[in-house]
Amino acid sequence: MLSKSGPRPKKIVLAYSGGLDTSIILKWLLTDYGAQEVIAFCADVGQAEELTGLEAKALKTGASKCFIRDLKEEFVRDYVFPAIRANAIYEGQYLLGTSLARPVIAKHLVEVALSEGAEAIAHGATGKGNDQVRFELTAMALAPEIKIVAPWREWDLASRGELIKFAEDHGIPVPVTTAKPYSMDRNLLHISFEGGILEDPWAAPPDDIFVLTVAPEKAPDQPVEIELTFERGDAIALNGEKLSPAALLHKLNLLAGANGVGRIDIVESRFVGMKCRGVYETPGGTVLNLAHRSLETLTLDREVLSLKESFQGRYATMVYNGFWLAPERLALQTLIDATQVNVSGLVRLKLYKGGVWVTGRRSPNSLYSEAYATFEKDEVYDQADAGGFIRCQGLRLRVAANLRRTRG
Repeated sequence: MLSKSGPRPKKIVLAYSGGLDTSIILKWLLTDYGAQEVIAFCADVGQAEELTGLEAKALKTGASKCFIRDLKEEFVRDYVFPAIRANAIYEGQYLLGTSLARPVIAKHLVEVALSEGAEAIAHGATGKGNDQVRFELTAMALAPEIKIVAPWREWDLASRGELIKFAEDHGIPVPVTTAKPYSMDRNLLHISFEGGILEDPWAAPPDDIFVLTVAPEKAPDQPVEIELTFERGDAIALNGEKLSPAALLHKLNLLAGANGVGRIDIVESRFVGMKCRGVYETPGGTVLNLAHRSLETLTLDREVLSLKESFQGRYATMVYNGFWLAPERLALQTLIDATQVNVSGLVRLKLYKGGVWVTGRRSPNSLYSEAYATFEKDEVYDQADAGGFIRCQGLRLRVAANLRRTRG
């Protein structure tokens, strides 16, 4: 239920990052909106040093409490890995780094609100973006009675420049300046950059914005070879070392990022209808996705693989549009996970100057048979059988050709 219906809530839990938007929102809720108490909630999904001093900053800005929950393992295990099993890539390019983090943040935001007796939750997503949908649809699916405050849809601050001015007027330190007005979102899967000069799709991204990856031309001159072990569609070990989901992705980020892997610069279609330009770094996720797809080619039946490929794009769109908890996404996940029973084995990859290539794969569940595939003499396949197979496949084509001849 939106906060505009009925009296304004007095106790609100804010999804707080310490960045420009939520820093201003925390103060604005108290000074302009009329809230009596604002509780800050931060989900640690891999922001690293961005969390330093966050609690002190929230309390200084006016929060009555600040909760910080370590959700890194839950995020990777229950959100990133299911999407990797689905080979989910939005519009063929975007690995859904922000899209996957929002539902786990919203889930815990709602939990804190309910446990603290708050009437509402608030978020810093703009009225133009996708995150407002992701936060609110998740909240509706979990606690439909809770109110939602979306300041970007209510206040009269019309630009990031005005937000920076509001911060200066109220003595709020923010990590954004008029010289670098980028909107950044970081988690264990990726970091994204939007706004500023990036709003011109012709303008190249400045070299100094990148965080997780080195420029490909500055990457090492020697390739790095790695091995990923998968079990039922999930990566469980890197170079033979068994790791937790979050630890594996973190280590893979370091390896891939050091070799310039994972940068993309795209224009995507937002759910609300407009196009936007985004620059993303997804080093570990890029490697995981390629390795998983390669192992599926070895272990999945041809028709199962074809069926799975037919709805992977639709799955990605569901996640992008905020329908993580919708019944259609859950149903598709059940089907996807059923296909992953035999997706276990080892994938070898080479990382080199921004590129990543599969150089080998093997599995105890491999459907590849050298006895059948060999170009040498074999004892299992009669090549003459292919003639009848082709004639059967071509029957409809021959019938159509004869009809055309009959009709002149």
